[in-house]
Amino acid sequence: MSSWPFVSVVIPMRNEGKHIERCLGSVFAQDYPADRFEVIVVDGDSEDNSREVLARFGDRIRVLRNPSRIVPTALNIGIRAARGEIIARVDAHTTLAPDYLRRGVEALLRTGADNVGGPMRTAGGGPVAEAIARAMDSRFGIGAYFHFAQADRETDTVYMGMWPRKTFERVGLFDEELVRNQDDELNYRIRRSGGRVYLSVAMRSLYQNRETYRALARQFFEYGKWKVRVLQKHPRQMSWRHFVPPLFVATSTLTAIGSLFWPVCGYVSAAALGSYALAVALAATAVAKKHGLGLWPRVAWAFVVMHWSWGSGFLWGLVRFGHRWLQPEEQPPRLDPSTEAAPRSAAATS
Repeated sequence: MSSWPFVSVVIPMRNEGKHIERCLGSVFAQDYPADRFEVIVVDGDSEDNSREVLARFGDRIRVLRNPSRIVPTALNIGIRAARGEIIARVDAHTTLAPDYLRRGVEALLRTGADNVGGPMRTAGGGPVAEAIARAMDSRFGIGAYFHFAQADRETDTVYMGMWPRKTFERVGLFDEELVRNQDDELNYRIRRSGGRVYLSVAMRSLYQNRETYRALARQFFEYGKWKVRVLQKHPRQMSWRHFVPPLFVATSTLTAIGSLFWPVCGYVSAAALGSYALAVALAATAVAKKHGLGLWPRVAWAFVVMHWSWGSGFLWGLVRFGHRWLQPEEQPPRLDPSTEAAPRSAAATS
């Protein structure tokens, strides 16, 4: 291509000393022209060795402070400071393939989409981390297409994302209230405005998933809790699959309690739990056949942790945010369109 658009890579992070060096190394190993992208790291007052690691990269990166310490605010800080015609989000737990940025730019130019992203491929690690990774890759574990995508297509949401700057000027920035699920909410606003979200399997990256069941449970509980706020803001964003885990957790719990007083509830509870156990066993068997039979019990438990944590988080969110149903919702912050993107360099246009 004779004229590559300028790309701003925005990396939100906090206490990522274990991962940020590998992430940045993969960014600087891109085959995209080195003079056509910048790297902005937005740090949420890290308390580990993250700042020391960032200092090793010198003036190759810009480091900005995020006093609120949450992801959507970090992203908005980075986007406002970005000079690029295209904004690329990269998470600190992720390692990019060398052609990631180029493939993303090509997909944007080819499709005219408002956001492009790739599938989430999980890295695994030790025995538990590997089981969690394979459970997250499974359609039974998480229903979102980007977790198991095998072909390019328009979709409702993607992993990370690359946007033309004009997308934020039109639909606004990330909703800074949403500690989790802010990407789902933004992609819904894009599609509601008539825009398109496109997944390209050529945009390859590797995500370091959680490595313990406790960390996985916390992660999915938060996802479920904050999905309630997305529901309150955008009811049409929800799919039937979002309601299955909380309905199952609620039904199983209430019938188990009811069985102490009414025997019929015990039968209902046993039927529900038995059906779920069978589904988990079959799904774990499918995963184990592909990745090793020794993974079976750990993958099965990872499924249980993911589903019950998400469902429990959603139910807690109904309580936690119950007072917000009738309150007017604030609009997400806007990007000032008067802020100009970086000019094309002479080398890029020659």
